[in-house]
Amino acid sequence: MTQSSTLQNSLMLTLLIGATDTLVTALGLWLMFFLVISAFGVSMGVVRSRLMPSTHVLAGVLLAATLTSCVELALQVWSLPWHQHLGFYAGLIALQCVVLEHSGFFQDAWRDRLRLCALFGALMLGLGLLREFIGAGTIGSHLSWLAGATQADWPGWVVNADGGLRLATLAPGGFILLGLLIAAWQAWRQPTPSH
Repeated sequence: MTQSSTLQNSLMLTLLIGATDTLVTALGLWLMFFLVISAFGVSMGVVRSRLMPSTHVLAGVLLAATLTSCVELALQVWSLPWHQHLGFYAGLIALQCVVLEHSGFFQDAWRDRLRLCALFGALMLGLGLLREFIGAGTIGSHLSWLAGATQADWPGWVVNADGGLRLATLAPGGFILLGLLIAAWQAWRQPTPSH
Protein backbone atom coordinates (compact mmCIF):
# COMPACT_ATOMS: atom_id res chain seq x y z
CA MET A 1 0.00 0.00 0.00
CA THR A 2 1.49 3.30 -1.04
CA GLN A 3 1.56 6.42 1.04
CA SER A 4 -0.81 8.28 -1.29
CA SER A 5 -3.40 5.48 -1.22
CA THR A 6 -3.20 5.47 2.58
CA LEU A 7 -3.90 9.21 2.64
CA GLN A 8 -6.69 8.79 0.08
CA ASN A 9 -8.35 6.05 2.13
CA SER A 10 -7.98 7.91 5.43
CA LEU A 11 -9.67 10.98 3.95
CA MET A 12 -12.55 8.81 2.76
CA LEU A 13 -12.74 7.32 6.25
CA THR A 14 -13.16 10.82 7.69
CA LEU A 15 -16.17 11.44 5.48
CA LEU A 16 -17.50 7.94 6.10
CA ILE A 17 -17.45 8.23 9.89
CA GLY A 18 -18.13 11.94 10.31
CA ALA A 19 -21.06 12.46 8.00
CA THR A 20 -23.09 9.29 8.31
CA ASP A 21 -25.01 9.97 11.51
CA THR A 22 -28.25 9.98 9.48
CA LEU A 23 -29.27 8.61 6.12
CA VAL A 24 -30.07 12.06 4.73
CA THR A 25 -26.67 13.46 5.70
CA ALA A 26 -24.89 10.49 4.17
CA LEU A 27 -26.93 10.81 0.98
CA GLY A 28 -26.27 14.54 0.75
CA LEU A 29 -22.54 14.23 1.21
CA TRP A 30 -22.27 11.35 -1.23
CA LEU A 31 -24.21 13.30 -3.87
CA MET A 32 -21.88 16.26 -3.33
CA PHE A 33 -18.86 13.96 -3.48
CA PHE A 34 -20.01 12.35 -6.73
CA LEU A 35 -20.87 15.67 -8.37
CA VAL A 36 -17.64 17.43 -7.39
CA ILE A 37 -15.42 14.44 -8.19
CA SER A 38 -17.05 14.06 -11.61
CA ALA A 39 -16.78 17.76 -12.47
CA PHE A 40 -13.21 17.88 -11.16
CA GLY A 41 -12.17 14.85 -13.22
CA VAL A 42 -13.63 16.29 -16.42
CA SER A 43 -12.18 19.74 -15.80
CA MET A 44 -8.70 18.51 -14.92
CA GLY A 45 -8.77 16.22 -17.94
CA VAL A 46 -9.19 19.28 -20.13
CA VAL A 47 -6.71 21.49 -18.26
CA ARG A 48 -4.01 18.94 -17.37
CA SER A 49 -2.38 18.78 -20.81
CA ARG A 50 -2.17 22.59 -21.02
CA LEU A 51 -0.36 23.01 -17.71
CA MET A 52 3.23 22.52 -16.69
CA PRO A 53 3.60 19.57 -14.30
CA SER A 54 4.75 21.88 -11.51
CA THR A 55 1.42 23.75 -11.59
CA HIS A 56 -0.87 20.71 -11.45
CA VAL A 57 -1.26 20.82 -7.67
CA LEU A 58 -2.03 24.54 -7.56
CA ALA A 59 -4.54 24.24 -10.40
CA GLY A 60 -6.09 21.23 -8.69
CA VAL A 61 -6.47 23.07 -5.39
CA LEU A 62 -8.07 26.10 -7.05
CA LEU A 63 -10.40 23.99 -9.17
CA ALA A 64 -11.43 21.68 -6.31
CA ALA A 65 -12.08 24.58 -3.95
CA THR A 66 -14.11 26.41 -6.59
CA LEU A 67 -16.24 23.40 -7.48
CA THR A 68 -16.83 22.45 -3.85
CA SER A 69 -17.78 26.01 -2.93
CA CYS A 70 -20.21 26.27 -5.85
CA VAL A 71 -21.91 22.98 -4.95
CA GLU A 72 -21.98 23.96 -1.29
CA LEU A 73 -23.62 27.31 -2.12
CA ALA A 74 -26.18 25.55 -4.32
CA LEU A 75 -26.95 23.15 -1.47
CA GLN A 76 -27.27 26.06 0.94
CA VAL A 77 -29.81 27.71 -1.36
CA TRP A 78 -31.69 24.44 -1.89
CA SER A 79 -31.94 23.39 1.76
CA LEU A 80 -30.27 25.37 4.53
CA PRO A 81 -30.94 22.80 7.30
CA TRP A 82 -29.37 20.08 5.16
CA HIS A 83 -26.36 22.28 4.50
CA GLN A 84 -25.99 23.10 8.20
CA HIS A 85 -26.23 19.44 9.13
CA LEU A 86 -23.38 18.53 6.76
CA GLY A 87 -21.11 20.93 8.60
CA PHE A 88 -17.48 21.21 7.55
CA TYR A 89 -17.39 17.74 5.98
CA ALA A 90 -18.43 19.17 2.62
CA GLY A 91 -15.19 21.15 2.54
CA LEU A 92 -13.15 17.97 2.82
CA ILE A 93 -14.33 16.94 -0.64
CA ALA A 94 -12.00 19.53 -2.17
CA LEU A 95 -9.05 18.03 -0.31
CA GLN A 96 -10.13 14.58 -1.46
CA CYS A 97 -10.12 15.78 -5.09
CA VAL A 98 -6.54 17.02 -4.79
CA VAL A 99 -5.37 13.78 -3.19
CA LEU A 100 -7.12 11.70 -5.84
CA GLU A 101 -5.52 13.80 -8.59
CA HIS A 102 -2.09 13.40 -6.99
CA SER A 103 -2.51 9.61 -6.71
CA GLY A 104 -3.46 9.25 -10.40
CA PHE A 105 -7.09 8.32 -9.78
CA PHE A 106 -8.36 10.44 -12.68
CA GLN A 107 -6.02 8.73 -15.15
CA ASP A 108 -7.65 5.35 -14.41
CA ALA A 109 -10.45 3.94 -16.54
CA TRP A 110 -13.82 5.58 -15.97
CA ARG A 111 -15.34 2.25 -14.92
CA ASP A 112 -12.85 1.91 -12.07
CA ARG A 113 -13.62 5.45 -10.91
CA LEU A 114 -17.36 4.83 -11.13
CA ARG A 115 -16.99 1.57 -9.20
CA LEU A 116 -15.05 3.32 -6.42
CA CYS A 117 -17.63 6.12 -6.17
CA ALA A 118 -20.50 3.62 -6.12
CA LEU A 119 -18.80 1.53 -3.45
CA PHE A 120 -18.13 4.63 -1.37
CA GLY A 121 -21.78 5.69 -1.78
CA ALA A 122 -23.05 2.27 -0.78
CA LEU A 123 -20.84 2.31 2.32
CA MET A 124 -22.00 5.80 3.26
CA LEU A 125 -25.68 5.05 2.76
CA GLY A 126 -25.48 1.71 4.53
CA LEU A 127 -23.61 3.12 7.50
CA GLY A 128 -25.93 6.15 7.63
CA LEU A 129 -28.99 3.91 7.63
CA LEU A 130 -27.59 1.66 10.37
CA ARG A 131 -26.42 4.54 12.55
CA GLU A 132 -29.75 6.33 12.29
CA PHE A 133 -31.69 3.13 12.98
CA ILE A 134 -29.57 2.16 16.00
CA GLY A 135 -28.93 5.67 17.31
CA ALA A 136 -32.25 7.47 16.87
CA GLY A 137 -34.70 4.63 16.35
CA THR A 138 -35.91 6.10 13.05
CA ILE A 139 -35.35 5.55 9.36
CA GLY A 140 -35.34 8.47 6.95
CA SER A 141 -35.84 11.37 9.33
CA HIS A 142 -35.45 14.78 7.66
CA LEU A 143 -36.25 13.40 4.20
CA SER A 144 -38.10 16.66 3.55
CA TRP A 145 -34.68 18.33 3.28
CA LEU A 146 -34.20 16.53 -0.04
CA ALA A 147 -37.15 18.41 -1.50
CA GLY A 148 -35.96 21.71 -0.09
CA ALA A 149 -39.00 21.95 2.18
CA THR A 150 -38.99 24.67 4.81
CA GLN A 151 -42.00 23.40 6.75
CA ALA A 152 -41.85 21.17 9.79
CA ASP A 153 -39.67 18.13 9.32
CA TRP A 154 -41.17 14.73 8.72
CA PRO A 155 -40.01 12.52 11.59
CA GLY A 156 -39.31 9.54 9.35
CA TRP A 157 -40.40 6.03 10.07
CA VAL A 158 -40.23 5.69 13.84
CA VAL A 159 -39.05 2.21 14.71
CA ASN A 160 -38.42 2.75 18.40
CA ALA A 161 -40.47 5.45 20.11
CA ASP A 162 -38.00 5.69 23.00
CA GLY A 163 -35.15 6.55 20.66
CA GLY A 164 -32.09 4.41 20.39
CA LEU A 165 -28.52 4.09 21.50
CA ARG A 166 -27.25 7.67 21.19
CA LEU A 167 -23.63 6.53 20.94
CA ALA A 168 -24.27 5.18 17.45
CA THR A 169 -24.88 8.69 16.08
CA LEU A 170 -21.61 10.02 17.49
CA ALA A 171 -18.20 9.56 15.85
CA PRO A 172 -16.96 6.92 18.34
CA GLY A 173 -20.12 4.92 17.69
CA GLY A 174 -19.44 5.18 13.96
CA PHE A 175 -15.96 3.74 14.47
CA ILE A 176 -17.32 0.95 16.65
CA LEU A 177 -20.06 0.08 14.17
CA LEU A 178 -17.66 0.15 11.23
CA GLY A 179 -15.24 -2.08 13.14
CA LEU A 180 -18.02 -4.55 13.92
CA LEU A 181 -19.13 -4.57 10.27
CA ILE A 182 -15.55 -5.20 9.08
CA ALA A 183 -15.13 -8.00 11.62
CA ALA A 184 -18.42 -9.57 10.54
CA TRP A 185 -17.39 -9.31 6.87
CA GLN A 186 -14.04 -10.97 7.55
CA ALA A 187 -15.62 -13.72 9.63
CA TRP A 188 -18.17 -14.40 6.91
CA ARG A 189 -15.61 -14.43 4.08
CA GLN A 190 -13.03 -16.68 5.72
CA PRO A 191 -13.69 -20.39 5.44
CA THR A 192 -13.81 -22.26 8.71
CA PRO A 193 -11.14 -24.93 9.06
CA SER A 194 -12.52 -28.44 9.39
CA HIS A 195 -11.39 -30.38 12.42
